[in-house]
Amino acid sequence: MSSEKYEINALKIRQWLKGWDKVQFDTSAQNQNREKPLPYFFVFSIKAGVLKSLSKVYPRQANEKRSTEIGIQRKHDPDRSEEIHRFIETGYPLSEMTNINKQSDIYSDLKMPGWLPTAIVANILKEGTTRGNFKIKKEDLIKIEEGESVTKIILPKGVYDSTWHPIVPPIEIIDGQHRLWAFNRNEAISDEFELPVVAFYNLDITWQAYLFYTINVKPKKINRSLAYDLYPLLRVQEWLEKAPDTAFVYKETRAQEIVEVLWSFNKSPWKDRINMLGDTRSLANITQAAFIRNLIASFIKTTTTRNLGGLFGANLNDKFNMPLSWNRTQQASLIIYSWQKIYDVISKCTNEWAENLRKKTNESKQTSLFVEPPKALDLAFTSKYSLITSDQGVRGFLHIMNDMIYVHSEKLNIRNMEWSNQSEALKEDRIEHGDVELAIKDIKKSSLDKYISKICNELVKFDWRTSSEPHLSSEKKREQMVFKGSSGYKELRSQLLQLLMKSTDIEIKETASKIWRELGYAK
Repeated sequence: MSSEKYEINALKIRQWLKGWDKVQFDTSAQNQNREKPLPYFFVFSIKAGVLKSLSKVYPRQANEKRSTEIGIQRKHDPDRSEEIHRFIETGYPLSEMTNINKQSDIYSDLKMPGWLPTAIVANILKEGTTRGNFKIKKEDLIKIEEGESVTKIILPKGVYDSTWHPIVPPIEIIDGQHRLWAFNRNEAISDEFELPVVAFYNLDITWQAYLFYTINVKPKKINRSLAYDLYPLLRVQEWLEKAPDTAFVYKETRAQEIVEVLWSFNKSPWKDRINMLGDTRSLANITQAAFIRNLIASFIKTTTTRNLGGLFGANLNDKFNMPLSWNRTQQASLIIYSWQKIYDVISKCTNEWAENLRKKTNESKQTSLFVEPPKALDLAFTSKYSLITSDQGVRGFLHIMNDMIYVHSEKLNIRNMEWSNQSEALKEDRIEHGDVELAIKDIKKSSLDKYISKICNELVKFDWRTSSEPHLSSEKKREQMVFKGSSGYKELRSQLLQLLMKSTDIEIKETASKIWRELGYAK
């Protein structure tokens, strides 16, 4: 930086109404992360490069752990920042004319100022603040000296040092991260261009998520589903659960996205085997609507009941008590991978139930002349008499897989699961098949691989035949009848847990037993 300035003058803006004192704050700040905020914030200007350094908005170091950024630093979209960078240098419309020589005199009259007058919204951390497993160091703190008329923002001494990389940065960017990414750290404009900043002090993460939502979603700038990925805490906010078309939209939209990729992904055992349009001639055993309901009831459940919640929707039951910060592609990849695992185990199964399902029976259904039939898979999985691909079976499998991972998540250390550099570049706003491939490769390298395999090896011991399977004895038909109808969901979940509780694997047995107790089945 050409001029090292450690003190910045700021205005103190008081925004607080007496009626806001009645808001339900959590004075302990242990569980809800919504302690009462200060009744004011600060407004100041700062050079873009300095703010970028203070907020750690630069590429992660290879040895960094994801737990240091829970709910704070969001994924970077390089295309978006590059577009902003072009706008800063050349203004509009030249910034969008990417295939021309901008130095040409022909276009010189199109060059305009690239103003960014909208304030960056940030949070200044206080002493003792922890993020993940790390506490901010005293030497990295920003100090605030409040005077009668002017407030001084005192920057840490290391901010101008190119080697200064605080594990916990003193400023968290709530809104405007991509504007900062548009500035390269050693570029001249980073030292020339100032940005307006609205800075809160010691604002809890939940209030940061609230601000992000009201800035970006309430005015309908970005879609809600993306907002729930950028700030996972939004999934569990009670004020959003009660608001119309918010949390439910996330759950329903996310479930639909996952079902879509389950149905379309070439390596998914559900490829072309979900009835997406309600076609009565479909070979699928389950409809899209039923699959969506089952995902919402399991993985995407945003509430926690009896210490059990959705792995992708609720707070994890660990020391952080926050939602898992996986995005839509990572979520879909785990679910596809779980189904791949159970299919692989079933396809190798020689138990009586599987062999009977493989016997040639009248499985024919008239398909549309214009629709290619799905590729042949093992009838032990795809047969119309296979319980695991029915509505009740899908719900049962998803419940077991979700609950077993959710309860064991801390020991599996999935919050800190390391994704490859390729996976870090996954698209935030959509699920692409190539990204799913990359994410599945990472899951195979994680502790989840062995754990999911052990669960599936136990579940294959269950008799996955429907009561209408032609080879069943009368007694067995009556036994399988209990899985029909709405009561079948609970009964199947119960019997699958009992099966896991008999496992010789201590990890599986103890986890299933804990779920059994939490559900109240032990009474």
